Amino acid sequence: MTWLWQVGILVAVGVLLRRILQMDAPWLRSYPGLPRLRRDQARVYDLVARDLQIEAAILDVALNDAIEERDAGNNEVAWRLVRLAASAWDRLAGTTVTLLSQMSKYLPVANVNTPARRMHPERFKSESMIDYVRLHQILPQFVFHSRLRFQLHLRLLRRTVETLTAEFRHLHRGAERSEIRPLALWGRLDLHLHDLDLLTKETVLALRDFLPSLSEDELRTFGVDLHGQVPRFALCDGATESKGLLAGEPFSSALRSLP
Repeated sequence: MTWLWQVGILVAVGVLLRRILQMDAPWLRSYPGLPRLRRDQARVYDLVARDLQIEAAILDVALNDAIEERDAGNNEVAWRLVRLAASAWDRLAGTTVTLLSQMSKYLPVANVNTPARRMHPERFKSESMIDYVRLHQILPQFVFHSRLRFQLHLRLLRRTVETLTAEFRHLHRGAERSEIRPLALWGRLDLHLHDLDLLTKETVLALRDFLPSLSEDELRTFGVDLHGQVPRFALCDGATESKGLLAGEPFSSALRSLP
C-alpha cells in the first residue's frame, strides 16, 4: 500500500508543477503547431494571404521576365519590365507595411500568448538585410513578455520592409539615369526580390499568429479598419468566407519551408 501513496504524491506534485509552470496554457498545447482559426478569423486570413500571394507572384514574374529578356539581348524590353516590377513592388510593400501597422495598432487589445517568431539573418541574401536583421534581433532576446516580443517582431518586420524598399527605389532610380546597367545591378535586384518575398511570408505568418488573439468584436473592428486602409480587402463580406479553418492554404508550400 505504501507504493500507492507514493504514486499519489508524485501525481499530485506533477499536477501542481504543471499549473505553476503554466504547462496547460493554450500556447503550449498548440506549440509547435498552430491553433485552429474560427470561421471569421479564417476568412480574414485567407483573403489577405491570397492577395499578398498574388501581388508577390506578379512582382516575381515581372522581374524574372526582365532578367530573361536581358539575357536574350532585349535590353529595352527588359527595363520596361523592371519598371513594371517597381510598380508591383510599391504595391506589395505598401500593403505589407499597412497590414503590419494595423496589427501593431490592435495589439494592445489582443490576447497574445503565441511566442513571437525569430527572424534568421542567414535566410536573407542581400548584405544590407543580413546586417540589419542581425543588428536588430539582439533586443528581443532580453524581452520575455509575449505581447512585447510580438510588438518588437512587428516593428522589425515593418522597418525591414521599409528599409529594403528604400534601397530598391534608390537602385532603380539610379539605373534609370544611366544607359549602362551592369550585370551586378541585375543581381542586386534579384537578391532584393528574394528578401521582399521572405518578408512577405513572415508577415503572413505574423498575421496567422495574431488573428487567434482577437475576439469577434475586435476582429470585426480590425477588418473594418483594414478595409478602410486597403479598400480591396472586403474583410467583412460573408461571400468571401473561407472553407478551410487551418492556415496553410495560401503560401502553403513556401510557409512550411520557413522554420
